[in-house]
Amino acid sequence: MTGGECLLRTLVASGVDVCFMNPGTSEMHFVAALDRVPEMRGVLCLFEGVCSGAADGYGRMARKPAATLLHLGPGLANGLANFHNARKARTPIVSLVGQHSTRHLAYDAPLTSDIEAFARTVSARTVQLESAESMGATAAEVISEARRYPGRIVSLIIPADFSWSESGPIGVAAIPPTRNCFSTKVEFGEGAGFILGGQTLTGKGLEFAARLAAGGYRVFADRNAARVESGRGRFQPQRIVYFPGPAQAQLFGLKDLVLVEAKAPVSFFGYPNEASYLAPADCRVHTLAGVEEDGIGALAALIESLGLPEASFPDLEPAELPSADGPLTLDSIGAAIAALLPDGAIICDEMVSSGPPVLAQLTTAKQFDYLPVTGGSIGQGMPVGVGAAIACPNRKVVVLEGDGSGMYTPQSLWTMAREGLDVVTVIFANRRYLILDIEMRRTGATGFGSKSNAMVDIARPNLDFVKLSESMGVPATRSLTLADFIEQFSIAMREPGPRLIEVVLPDSSR
Repeated sequence: MTGGECLLRTLVASGVDVCFMNPGTSEMHFVAALDRVPEMRGVLCLFEGVCSGAADGYGRMARKPAATLLHLGPGLANGLANFHNARKARTPIVSLVGQHSTRHLAYDAPLTSDIEAFARTVSARTVQLESAESMGATAAEVISEARRYPGRIVSLIIPADFSWSESGPIGVAAIPPTRNCFSTKVEFGEGAGFILGGQTLTGKGLEFAARLAAGGYRVFADRNAARVESGRGRFQPQRIVYFPGPAQAQLFGLKDLVLVEAKAPVSFFGYPNEASYLAPADCRVHTLAGVEEDGIGALAALIESLGLPEASFPDLEPAELPSADGPLTLDSIGAAIAALLPDGAIICDEMVSSGPPVLAQLTTAKQFDYLPVTGGSIGQGMPVGVGAAIACPNRKVVVLEGDGSGMYTPQSLWTMAREGLDVVTVIFANRRYLILDIEMRRTGATGFGSKSNAMVDIARPNLDFVKLSESMGVPATRSLTLADFIEQFSIAMREPGPRLIEVVLPDSSR
């Protein structure tokens, strides 16, 4: 048995049965082994950033790792942006990176690079395979480490000759131990606030959050949490907003802030004359459960100690479909999505500037899972949708994507078509890096004119997502009116398979 086959069989034996890959010469023995290990699903992606983003979406929904297979240092470098998002999401991923054969490394060939340096920027641990004999044992160790709660990226660098040489036995990853629910007892006053993250924004965690809110405590959701269960019939905590001023207003007056699988809130960027730290200066911050601890267990113990009873909360009225002859606005688009979204859908959000009005409408939708941008690195929306659809093949996946961010990883569409994934991508086409219009003013920079405006204008020429999508095998339409969008989105919700809708927003025909 070659090392490549041993690696593949170790992955499968350890519960890792999906690999998002963009392989090269040094990984061909792993690729060849796919025909001998049919339990492994190999998913070809045409850009490494799609591999890393898809593994992120898969891990968030499946709650177990996928593998990625990338070619040498440059291939890994192409995937780093979405590995960054996955690291912030604390997603379990087994990152496999090919290396030149050990003999060839001495010649500093054109593709030779410091792979470990690249990998360490996004990995909790980086392992260089030492021999073909140790392939199974080392891979099992890496998989076990990736599965450590709540999840982490672990990279295994594999010299090519260890893939083609005779290997040792297949490994099986051990299940890592669960962390203690919390390490310290916290004391706080009436009206304290809670910021929930990690798995506390799902299932029992939201039930406990409702009880806290009914008990008079203010409950917030970590803005960058990897997955939030939302929609009618669920308690929906306020999400910490993006800009520092409004976020500070949300937290105003708190004397105690309790963190549960979350960190203290800070702004995305530092602005002139604005605070980076968002909690009130005199607010005491307590950690009930760290980001690697069991926050749901910690909340259960806290609820019991506080004696808080079961809580009910007023359910929202079902979303109503807006009138088709109304204006095409972000609010009306959000209302249409909320009314038409099927139960159990998964929403992958990378709308950027278009997001707040749309998301405000989705509180009245049927129940769905929400996967936001976690690390701020652009280009995660469509790849995360690919991974979510493979993890949950019986659920409709909706990617809400800005046109600027959509151009970072459009190769995702090809994988959606090739794999027949039930993913509907909605492109919000304002033909501008509109968030940078806002950020220009907030940074206090002055002197903007025609040259600087050209750096945030992505018209001239206009992007044509319909042609782009169709060229990759995904049927596509364009919405110019609200009636167009309602009709097209309604069809997309009823019919399975990949589809793209480009919504041309008013005043976007620059």
